[in-house]
Amino acid sequence: MKKKIFVLMMIAAVALFMFGCGSAESEGTDAETVTISFDVVVDGEVQSSNVVETDADNLGDALQASGIVEGKETSYGLFITTVDGVTADEANEEWWCVTKGGESVQTGVDSTPIADGDKFELTLMYGY
Repeated sequence: MKKKIFVLMMIAAVALFMFGCGSAESEGTDAETVTISFDVVVDGEVQSSNVVETDADNLGDALQASGIVEGKETSYGLFITTVDGVTADEANEEWWCVTKGGESVQTGVDSTPIADGDKFELTLMYGY
């Protein structure tokens, strides 16, 4: 029973960590079209670089609209599960970390405002 509780606590901790693992700020938009870019990083290498034009005001909506990101809605917002066809395997403690300009963001993707020219990275991480 203790093991199950520990595992559930670890999953909850990872979910919170995945929604932000550092600090960064950007200005939001007012329904204007902005261009953002993001690299998909797997095993330390950029798998793809993407440019998205959007009128979304947060990163989560922009990423989902791009069609490159899939996830599930949780009480904390979007939990990214798949990026560019690569699905994080929770059984192997894999998860997607979102960074901006190389620095971890402190907010969930649904709470991360975007501005024209912002550059993000989505990195497949191993281990909680």
